[in-house]
Amino acid sequence: ATRSIDNAMVKAIARAFRWRDMLESGEYATIREIASAEKINETYVGRVLRLTLLAPDIVEAILGGRQPPEMTLAVLMQPFAVGWETQRVAPLRSDWRKP
Repeated sequence: ATRSIDNAMVKAIARAFRWRDMLESGEYATIREIASAEKINETYVGRVLRLTLLAPDIVEAILGGRQPPEMTLAVLMQPFAVGWETQRVAPLRSDWRKP
């Protein structure tokens, strides 16, 4: 299988986990505080933070460049099922993303 690391997805995942850690540690209390500190939109922060809900093996595949070619950052930024089994079975079909 060809590996193709998508730097935008890797950066977004890294950012998501960093922001989650900042919330969990109390460095920031809310998504609004992160958005203000980073000078970006609150909605974007929320969408990026959702990436921390991806199944660990899906995160590892993305970090290792083993994600399917149709799995892009734009796809991942759409709402998706939080259940890991659902993500694995239907990661890109419409039933994976909420309508």
